[in-house]
Amino acid sequence: LLLEYEIEHPQFPGVPDSQQGFVSLEAGILQPLNMEQLSSVPVIDIVDQQLLQILEAAPSPEPPDPKTCSPRQYLEHYIFPVLLPGLAELLQQAGKENCFEGKRTKFIASDFLTEWLYNKNPKRKDESFTEFFSIPFVKDWLKDHPRPPIPLSLLLSEEEASIIIQSFWRGYRVRCNSEIQELRQWQKKLREERAINKIVKKFWSKQEAK
Repeated sequence: LLLEYEIEHPQFPGVPDSQQGFVSLEAGILQPLNMEQLSSVPVIDIVDQQLLQILEAAPSPEPPDPKTCSPRQYLEHYIFPVLLPGLAELLQQAGKENCFEGKRTKFIASDFLTEWLYNKNPKRKDESFTEFFSIPFVKDWLKDHPRPPIPLSLLLSEEEASIIIQSFWRGYRVRCNSEIQELRQWQKKLREERAINKIVKKFWSKQEAK
């Protein structure tokens, strides 16, 4: 019965059968990737090609009334044509951020997609680009729901992190030197005998009194 229904009601009128069998908008998902494709072409490029074929295969009659149309019609005419290009851009940006090379990354996909959809809004056609944290409703939300700071390990590049680690290690090796240890002990003893902290505190109290 399902086969007879699909023959009588093709998903994409006017589109060749070879293309209709490639993807389906009914579920809003991509067809599983072929292993031969994975070995010859990057995954991001394959997914982008599938997204473009979805857009090309989508029917383009006069859009139905959004208030009375079915959920499927609403998705095909009002959601997918806008969302799928954004997802393609999202995958490309995720590749640039090396999201497919490690488990942790500073890249937040929902933030990128929100920024992309906001700036691609036809109502903002003549307006300048707006960053994510400058979007009005984002600013209002973050006032009541502040985010924790991003860990420094995610903000630093590999080169910056290696410089910090190497400098710390060099400092540690220098502090292990017997002569340096003797100098540090002498400085500590000098601070205790002369009560440097009290002298500094007394000095600033006099300055504040002036």
